[in-house]
Amino acid sequence: MNSADQRSPAQHTYLSAAIDAAHVGGRLLQDWIGRFSVREKSRANLVTEADEASQAAIVQTLKNQFPQHGFLGEENLNDRDAATEAFWIIDPLDGTSNYVHGFPYYAVSIGLWIRDHIEVGVIYDPTRNETFAAAYGNGATLNGQPIRSSGECELKFAMGMASLPVATDPENPAVKRFLKALTKLQTVQRSGSAALNLAYVASGRIDCFWSSSLHPWDVAAGALLVAETGGTITKLDGSTFDVFVPDLLSASTALLGQKLVTALG
Repeated sequence: MNSADQRSPAQHTYLSAAIDAAHVGGRLLQDWIGRFSVREKSRANLVTEADEASQAAIVQTLKNQFPQHGFLGEENLNDRDAATEAFWIIDPLDGTSNYVHGFPYYAVSIGLWIRDHIEVGVIYDPTRNETFAAAYGNGATLNGQPIRSSGECELKFAMGMASLPVATDPENPAVKRFLKALTKLQTVQRSGSAALNLAYVASGRIDCFWSSSLHPWDVAAGALLVAETGGTITKLDGSTFDVFVPDLLSASTALLGQKLVTALG
């Protein structure tokens, strides 16, 4: 992995723009606290005016600088086609249920897809003013300082996070996987923000995170962060990760990832 000063001028431009846009979205989320209304997209799947205002502001900020780029986002945003080589993948509020309940674990997530990979990724936590940023092949930072995954290799010492489908039932495979993990890892949590979970794997705060129910906007930026900090990203069976398929296993090391594939299978 190269050092951050090896980023190309284009990467610098993309990453700076993503950070600016994430901050714009994050400030709007904080401004909306206490005055938003809530509706359901589906059972237990919430959306607020804050989500929509944040996404609109992020898109406009990026469009001003990159009018030729496409967009894919959580709130009914799909401004791209098969010929679009570069498009931004945006989650304006990852952790909406947490946000609605005043639980300070939510974030803005922005990734840039170019041709066949995620080029830059930014996750911004407005409650802690923490900006996680990564550039493809050139490492990752937290508020400008380099970060690394924990390096943990042992299940019994690992802290894990899992995403479960909304409105799920005890027979869901994701629930059974969660229960298996409880007997293998030191501790397992469900936090409600996939983006922050991935940022925390990347920065060494937790050791692993997995899900089978996420969307590209939930994981695009975070997957790059983990890959750029010594961690590993695969599908749950250990095969190659695809940001457009809801199947993710992230770990602080490849060895821990391999052990998780066996433990959760």
